[in-house]
Amino acid sequence: MIRYIAAAIFIVIGVIFAIIATAGVFRFKYVLNRMHSAAMGDTLAILFVLIGLVILCGFNFTSMKLLAIIFFFWLAGPVSSHLIANLVRSVDEANVPEVENIDNMDIKEKYNE
Repeated sequence: MIRYIAAAIFIVIGVIFAIIATAGVFRFKYVLNRMHSAAMGDTLAILFVLIGLVILCGFNFTSMKLLAIIFFFWLAGPVSSHLIANLVRSVDEANVPEVENIDNMDIKEKYNE
């Protein structure tokens, strides 16, 4: 009974991460920000859902396959996101905004009001 509750908690956390990542994709305007939101949320969602399934299955050959899938996604997800981001930057350098530097005076003025 406790195993089912623990598995359900992990699966629900994974679904919540997936929903938050989807909202982040729609919230951001720039393609690299959208991609970062999708990649991070996707990786965490898959991790929690598959851990929930491992707990649900118990320790057997199926859980070993699920752990291999987790390992593959944790390796392939960030690498593919990095490669796509580099492709976007190299193809569209003129329209890629640089990181904005925040002036310390703006911060002081904002918090001294």
